[in-house]
Amino acid sequence: MASALRSLVYDQLKLLLPPRRPDSHKGHYGHVLVVGGGIGMGGAALMAAEAAARSGAGLTSVVTHPSHAGNFLARCPELMVTGANDAQVINALGERATTLVVGPGLGRDPWAKSMFVQTLALALRQQLPVVVDADGLGLLAIPPTRPDPQPQWLLTPHAGEAARLLGSSREEVEANREAAVRALQRRYGGVALLKGHGTLVCYERGARQVVECCRHGNPGMASGGMGDVLSGILGGLLAQGLPLRDAARLGVCLHGKAADLAAEAGGERGLLATDLFAHLRPLLNP
Repeated sequence: MASALRSLVYDQLKLLLPPRRPDSHKGHYGHVLVVGGGIGMGGAALMAAEAAARSGAGLTSVVTHPSHAGNFLARCPELMVTGANDAQVINALGERATTLVVGPGLGRDPWAKSMFVQTLALALRQQLPVVVDADGLGLLAIPPTRPDPQPQWLLTPHAGEAARLLGSSREEVEANREAAVRALQRRYGGVALLKGHGTLVCYERGARQVVECCRHGNPGMASGGMGDVLSGILGGLLAQGLPLRDAARLGVCLHGKAADLAAEAGGERGLLATDLFAHLRPLLNP
């Protein structure tokens, strides 16, 4: 089915981000706030936050479990990290944010649920775009945590997460991926991605849905953390002013193309999510 869809390729989208002005400063390129990293899962939020910064966001903040804060700064001192037990901290930090990413390594415990609810409330209150990924999608599938009205969000499920959001099975999603991503976008609004071989992007153009297929990527991406890096890339692009649709379209191409270049350099087997960073920067500066 995906072969008949319109293709998304990096070379056709790389100029969506214009050259930077000579008098640029960090305030021109947005402030991403990443919310994630429950106990024992700090790496996911760290990779998402670093990916946002490396994708060109002017500033990147993180709210994570207090046990991870020191490790985040040791890895990437450019991040502004807050270790928080109380989700109310999101309200204070959110006054400066222009884009939100919620879900990487968040977990499903009461801490995670409170962080998720506060993040979506902030998105609605301040009309901020929000990328919902990983455990955020799992929480979204639970009816009490689904907001009404819906924020300006970009949902990034793989087949298993899509199945939970649709109340179906992974097998049903994989049997007709185009129908699944259309159903996701119809049910939840915003822009829906369906990750996997030939990642699909579904959005509304006028009164009709459009589905496009990313032609980049390789089997080396079947490793932990790849989705977290994608969510950070998407957040970084949104922070720089791209609309949801274009951030999704360019983001999946940057992600897949960087992985292809990394695989060319060293092979597919053993490819790590953070290996994409070395190849991401040249792609963002064609």
